[in-house]
Amino acid sequence: MPVPGPGYSITVRLEAPPSASAAGDLTTAVGRVGGVLTAFDVVESHADAIVIDITVNVASADHADGITTELDSLPGVRVRKVSDRTFLMHLGGKLEVSPKVALRNRDDLSRAYTPGVARVCQAIAANPEDARRLTIKRNTVAVVTDGSAVLGLGNIGPAAALPVMEGKAALFKKFSGVDAWPVCLDTQDTEEIIRIVTALAPVYAGINLEDIAAPRCFEIERRLRDQLDIPVFHDDQHGTAIVVVAALRNALRVVNKPIEQVRIVVSGVGAAGSAIIRLLRRKSPADIVAVDIDGIVHADRPGLDDNLRWVAENTNGKQLSGSLHDALVGADVFIGVSAPNLFGAEQVATMADDPIVFALANPDPEIDPLEAQRHAAVVATGRSDYPNQINNVLAFPGVFRGLLDAHAHHIDDDMLLAAANAIADVVDDRLNASYIVPSVFDNAVAPAVAEAVKVAARKEDVVSTA
Repeated sequence: MPVPGPGYSITVRLEAPPSASAAGDLTTAVGRVGGVLTAFDVVESHADAIVIDITVNVASADHADGITTELDSLPGVRVRKVSDRTFLMHLGGKLEVSPKVALRNRDDLSRAYTPGVARVCQAIAANPEDARRLTIKRNTVAVVTDGSAVLGLGNIGPAAALPVMEGKAALFKKFSGVDAWPVCLDTQDTEEIIRIVTALAPVYAGINLEDIAAPRCFEIERRLRDQLDIPVFHDDQHGTAIVVVAALRNALRVVNKPIEQVRIVVSGVGAAGSAIIRLLRRKSPADIVAVDIDGIVHADRPGLDDNLRWVAENTNGKQLSGSLHDALVGADVFIGVSAPNLFGAEQVATMADDPIVFALANPDPEIDPLEAQRHAAVVATGRSDYPNQINNVLAFPGVFRGLLDAHAHHIDDDMLLAAANAIADVVDDRLNASYIVPSVFDNAVAPAVAEAVKVAARKEDVVSTA
């Protein structure tokens, strides 16, 4: 059964007898069925009854129903209402537009809108680059999706994807002050997506592609990068790759292995896995072996698409074939961005000494982290309830802050590696097997990443214009 957590948090409002034992009876009932009590508030008190709000972390909707039933069954207790705190947070959406300028009188209106605004429009028409200085373009990113590969939910469409994109925009603002806006497209046609994003681009200083299924996402990103004069960043690819490379740099320090001497197994060769492989190759590991649902990727395997063909040509120097279990034998590092429960502790035992296991499938990883820890020297997951969470929020806010501050027109691997190195450096002397990446709430992360990306972007701009 999943562990209770704040993602499934409920508040139960109920009436109970005003007895000395009421509080104990209620909290005991919650604990009896596995709930985690986080708040207990008396909201009304009367001679014959008290009204109480009990807030509980639960594991699932069914678990929430079980807790409600258990409370309602207590003598003299009546459940009035159950509120899902996650749904309450989403009521009316998580974003709003707020003007940055005061509109107090006619003079303010004349400058912000007509007639004064016409002069600003004319200035931009004469020099389009002024849009970065004189409009929201200076600090605004589009979070673009077609809803085809949302979290672990799959192809749920643009409307259902909107809460995720709102959340992404909120994280941009929270961690780096970037104004991001969801753009959920009601099409999954590659050509139409490219056309729409190209048409929308004048408003934005960057495009963050999100939750677009592979392999279409590769062509969409590539062609948008070719057509637009602003950075295009696919977070499922590049954000994941940045944080994985940062975490691996520090994990290898823990086990005292140079990357040039390690063999890395990457499970999952979709958007995230392919980007991880591409960025890791810049670090020159001894070898990378990619594995997907059909086994080890090698040049002679039939039916390879363009992405897998590139992977086959640039990995697996010994042309291994077989299953994931075969690939793990003697490997120094496992990086999983694939599916749950693919192997166990017995396979970790076949890896090289002091193996590193990054089991990043969410919510259920490729191997139970506790099983992995039986033999692995360092374990990381994509979950927040284990040490070493590989979370993209360590990357994308700072990356875009740096790109926007540099007025960058593109993004490339040098900037991605600069971001990865900055994240790894934040850990500094706090490094140990349970702390290879900083906390997502470490205030040093986003500024460090932003500065590293800005320096890399400006260096390349100098080179390109020299």
